[in-house]
Amino acid sequence: MPQQNATTRPPLSVRRMRFTLFAVLAVLVLLGARLVWVQGIDPTDAAAVATKNRSSGDVAIPAKRGQIIDADGNVLATSTIRYDLVVDQRQVKDTFRRKDAATGKIVSLKTEDGVKELAQVLGLDPQAVHTAFFGKEGAKKKGYSVITKNITPEANDKAREIGLTWLTSEETTQRSYPSGKLAGPVLGFIDAKGKGAEGLELSQNEKLTGKNGSMTYERGADGVRIPNAPVTEEPAVDGQSVKLTLDSDIQYVAQNAVMAKQKQFKAKWVNAVVMDAKTGKLLALADSTSMDPNNPGATDAEYRTSTTVTQAFEPGSTGKIPTFAAALDQGVVTPESQFKVPNAFKIDNETINDSLKHSTYDMTAAGVFARSYNTGTVQVGDKISDSSRYDFMSKLGLGKKIDVGLPGASPGILAKPDDWERRQRLTTMFGQGYTQTAIHTASILQAIANKGVQVAPTLIDAYVDADGTEHPVEAAKTQRVVSEKTSSEMRRMMETVVTAGTSTKMAINGYRVGGKSGTAQAQGEDGKFDQHTNSFAGMVPVEDPRYLVVVTMQHPKGYWRDWSVGDTFTTIMSSVLSKYSVAPDTTKPNPYKAFVGERQKYAW
Repeated sequence: MPQQNATTRPPLSVRRMRFTLFAVLAVLVLLGARLVWVQGIDPTDAAAVATKNRSSGDVAIPAKRGQIIDADGNVLATSTIRYDLVVDQRQVKDTFRRKDAATGKIVSLKTEDGVKELAQVLGLDPQAVHTAFFGKEGAKKKGYSVITKNITPEANDKAREIGLTWLTSEETTQRSYPSGKLAGPVLGFIDAKGKGAEGLELSQNEKLTGKNGSMTYERGADGVRIPNAPVTEEPAVDGQSVKLTLDSDIQYVAQNAVMAKQKQFKAKWVNAVVMDAKTGKLLALADSTSMDPNNPGATDAEYRTSTTVTQAFEPGSTGKIPTFAAALDQGVVTPESQFKVPNAFKIDNETINDSLKHSTYDMTAAGVFARSYNTGTVQVGDKISDSSRYDFMSKLGLGKKIDVGLPGASPGILAKPDDWERRQRLTTMFGQGYTQTAIHTASILQAIANKGVQVAPTLIDAYVDADGTEHPVEAAKTQRVVSEKTSSEMRRMMETVVTAGTSTKMAINGYRVGGKSGTAQAQGEDGKFDQHTNSFAGMVPVEDPRYLVVVTMQHPKGYWRDWSVGDTFTTIMSSVLSKYSVAPDTTKPNPYKAFVGERQKYAW
């Protein structure tokens, strides 16, 4: 029998078994070494890599837009929290798990049944919700499918309580205007992206917007958020609220009054400005066409910002205020200076006419102002140089934009004297040949009312942080435009307007009223000057004015002698006097004499 060779190799099967064994042992050694490294030597780095792979990235937390409130804190514009419910159809499974309310145990339910419950809770069409959740049969699954939008926090809580794992709530905000059309053109509105598009919403957008926050959470490979996983959150900083000087009660009265006047004369528009004569604070900016910020598209673009700042017009006889104030302040006339006032007056080869024919009267300057005669006014204005009168008008703010925080404000037009045509030199003395807005009229009247000191009109009173901290705006700029004496004489002349002049309808029982009316030719849609602007600017009480109201009516229809905004003025001013408990006057009116010698008879 042959002897076995010691060097004979083992069978192939044995060698394969040994190789496999060695390979398994090598893998186990490597895995063990890696486990020691991960758990013992570098656990932090490994965890960080795992976290990074599971992280969902940042989810924005929207900042709440600040409110717009009136002087008494009444909310005019606010943002409410709403939620959009969305789902990733690609991640939806046939079943989901939740805690049973009765037993407290975790149970497995059909996702389809949960979707039916969701539709019932939200009051939505079950089939529509089913399609949004699962997608259309045969169609590609969506990664972002909207179930519903703008639901309340309460509805969102009920939806989430169902326990559908793949349902995601996205917080949004919805802008609303609780008072509807009240001060709508002042407030403005926001666009589809939540940014200010008009009015204060636009001009104060940066203050109102705030700063968004963010949240980062972990989710698994299936895209579902991992319960109890760490969450990193940077809270949102809500926007500041804008506190206005407006008084909602006065705004309401003024708005209704100008709407009624617009309807009465079928005017293009009527507006009113109500101002505190001491501080320049605006209590109301009212428009006859008032936009509802909840539905801005229903209003023509022309009226989506207040006409009190956007619409410039030739003021007519209210424009005589600068002419007489400058003449008094420069000492070239006194209220009792005498003038011979014909129906037509020729000056610089131009003939100036009064609106109604009358005899030639011997009148005081105060009488000319009260009866609003152009022929007498140009005699007063001719005593001042063109450059001096222009400088005074410019100082009052004419030809310059008055910024109260509303976009689209018009500066009006005031040409320089070198550019005046021969007749324009004269017409600018009685309120034609230049344009201004209602806010310009109010600012000029405020200077006369406030002992000659003009205070810049103010609409925004303060900015308020989310925690209630108020930051008042800087004090309004002031300037002296006429002396106290001139202011006193002008106010007495304005009282003469109401007691014995063109504006007897503007009298208010128990109060001494001063003011000036105006009617000017205006350009129509076809470019012809066949339309008119009618206005009145008045203050109460005239000896020491507290409040002023300016009413302007553009393009009224009908017979011109019927046009009057007197009842509009008295309605608004009476409401202001009542709201702020202004006591009736205890002194009698003290008008100037309008005529020299005995009162002369004449027809209006």
